[in-house]
Amino acid sequence: MSDTIIIIPTYNEIENVETMTRTIMSLEKEYHILFVDDSSPDGTANQIRKLQQEFQGRVYLEERKGKLGLGTAYIHGFKWAIAKQYDYIIEMDCDFSHDPNDLIRLYTECTEGADLSIGSRYCKGGKVKNWPLKRILMSYFASVYVRIILWMNIKDTTAGFKCYKRKVLETINLDGVTFKGYAFQVCMKYAAKKHGFKIVEVPITFIDRALGVSKMSTGIFKEAFFGVWRMRKMKL
Repeated sequence: MSDTIIIIPTYNEIENVETMTRTIMSLEKEYHILFVDDSSPDGTANQIRKLQQEFQGRVYLEERKGKLGLGTAYIHGFKWAIAKQYDYIIEMDCDFSHDPNDLIRLYTECTEGADLSIGSRYCKGGKVKNWPLKRILMSYFASVYVRIILWMNIKDTTAGFKCYKRKVLETINLDGVTFKGYAFQVCMKYAAKKHGFKIVEVPITFIDRALGVSKMSTGIFKEAFFGVWRMRKMKL
């Protein structure tokens, strides 16, 4: 039985899901994976079911009806992981923008004292590859904006590659986190900070997806831009 579950939301990730699973399963440390699939029309869930047969007891699937958003997928996964009593709960993307080889570094930070470790693009040593300059600048200055509004000393406030100790997710009011996109990632960090948990940033190299389609949209950006003001009044 692994002490660590990796939650990976999926929507039309048929090109990545098998390779990602096999890569994680080949790592030296044993991890379990929970895929939360939002009824992908490309057959992603069917591919995961095949992988479940091969990696019995290590790969899990939760299917939801319709595209309900990244944030709600993670909340669903967090509650599932808490119920299963995993000690460490990791969130990451399926598209290899997050390098599975960095999993052990995030995990180790939490075993050595951090309550939340963040795979950071913008702390010292962090990098971004294959993004156009315009998107890098938008992402970087979005984090600056968030730090100013929320008084958070976190360089990469929208990062989605993170490892939590279970007690962090048990403490946060998960039902109060209603954001669906990047604002969700900001809100979870802000909630952890408000509760006084120790947060550590781990430098990573973020690589833009090679296969599949990005889920970024104008609506997601607007939610994050205006949502940070709401967060200051939310009961988290």
